[in-house]
Amino acid sequence: MFQTTTAQSKISKLKKRVRIVQGGTSSSKTFSIIPLLIQYAIQTPNSEISVVAESIPHLKRGAVRDFIKIMQWTNNWRDANFNKSNLTYNFSNGSFIEFFSADHPDKLRGARRDILFINECNNIDFESYVQLAIRTKKFIYLDYNPTNEFWVHMELMNEKDTDFIILTYKDNEALDKAIVIEIEKAKVKAETSTYWANWWNVYGLGLIGSLEGVIFNNWKLIDVVPNEAVLLGYGLDFGYTNDPTAIVEIYKHNDQRIVNEICYQKGLSNSQIAKMITTKLPCYCDSAEPKSIAELKLHGINAYGVTKGADSINYGIQTIQANDYLVTKHSTNLINELRKYSWDKDKRTGEAQNKPIDNFNHAIDSWRYHEMETIGLNKNKGEYYVY
Repeated sequence: MFQTTTAQSKISKLKKRVRIVQGGTSSSKTFSIIPLLIQYAIQTPNSEISVVAESIPHLKRGAVRDFIKIMQWTNNWRDANFNKSNLTYNFSNGSFIEFFSADHPDKLRGARRDILFINECNNIDFESYVQLAIRTKKFIYLDYNPTNEFWVHMELMNEKDTDFIILTYKDNEALDKAIVIEIEKAKVKAETSTYWANWWNVYGLGLIGSLEGVIFNNWKLIDVVPNEAVLLGYGLDFGYTNDPTAIVEIYKHNDQRIVNEICYQKGLSNSQIAKMITTKLPCYCDSAEPKSIAELKLHGINAYGVTKGADSINYGIQTIQANDYLVTKHSTNLINELRKYSWDKDKRTGEAQNKPIDNFNHAIDSWRYHEMETIGLNKNKGEYYVY
């Protein structure tokens, strides 16, 4: 059932043209803005409302899913009114809410609208915002997790026509207690860890954090894997109850490597995993699970455990860092990890250590397994490097 929260009440009081909603994890930023858009569309005939994010997969897993859920809970949903191909919902009074991505220039410079909502606006550039804003007649919502300062803080924050609020998980009374407990674990860890102190600052308190120490910056987004790309193989990191099973495909195209996420899910059996790997190409897996590897082989998968050693993680990181990569836009979990995977810091001094944090690494580990077992091969000796 839909529940009105403090977050929604606070957002509804924003009245200026640009309405900035900065917040931590599970603060219901998006889930609180969308009901206000629905209410406006119903109460104001012929309203034109745009919801924008960095990619279509991002929208479908976030804002679109929330929109459909809220419409159903409030008994406003009509299947016939939703155009799945262009992600537009048409109301009976002539209003519509459309969902599109910021990576299509024709959309950015296209039709005008009454209201704009940019979801996780820190993932789009300032020029894209400007193109959207100058075509918006009435008002704009912007929401984001404050992982670091960006154009909202530098260009918009102190303008006269800007409202600004900070939300936290405590503003979301509908949040499950188990999630609250999980979030608040970071508060305890923050007392002895610089990394967790930054995490708590951003995701617990909704305050500006730092991206210092992010490990990978040698990747760019692409829409899809080109038809001409050659699939090289798979990387697989096992999970089940607490962690997801992550599987990525690695392609080669015009001397560049492409990473494509095909699985990021908890609770999968090995037979279910096997169904997701559709070729006989090598699949490099976490060697800590020999039984699972053996079961995959029984299902016809060419599964191999990776070589491990004292420095295998750092070696795999260095192998990836030595190349440039393209990542498909629907690889949303991998993208999220790439933006958060960072070097650990000394608990006492705060200095960066020569090891990564043990978090945000499931899809990254699957990627690493493939790369250190393929391009990490010592061609001169016909064997793998010693890690």
